[in-house]
Amino acid sequence: MEKSNNYSDEALQEFKTIIEEKIAKAQKDLELIRSAYMNDGNNGTDDTSPTFKAFEEGSETMSKEANTQLAIRQEKFIRDLKNALIRIENKTYGVCRVTGKLISPERLKLVPHATLSIEAKNMQR
Repeated sequence: MEKSNNYSDEALQEFKTIIEEKIAKAQKDLELIRSAYMNDGNNGTDDTSPTFKAFEEGSETMSKEANTQLAIRQEKFIRDLKNALIRIENKTYGVCRVTGKLISPERLKLVPHATLSIEAKNMQR
């Protein structure tokens, strides 16, 4: 039985490049999200009616909560990508953790932190 349960070093290097580019972009996006919810965002409503100010503060709180959730998701995405880099170093990258088969290169290019093949994802449903 032929064993091709790992990607070649060349393929792994290609995936590593894709992942490193995604990490760089994701970290820039995370900084934008963080700066959005760390700003005080004062739009000069000090002299407007108290009712308007209450609405704006509620909206600002919701916006900060949404940005916090986005930041948490972005941090998880970055962590998953960094874990994928570790799997590349260990030469286990691209191997489905359920079936043990190689995940298709097309899937890995779209979702480079994937640990499940389409076959395994479909079994979860």
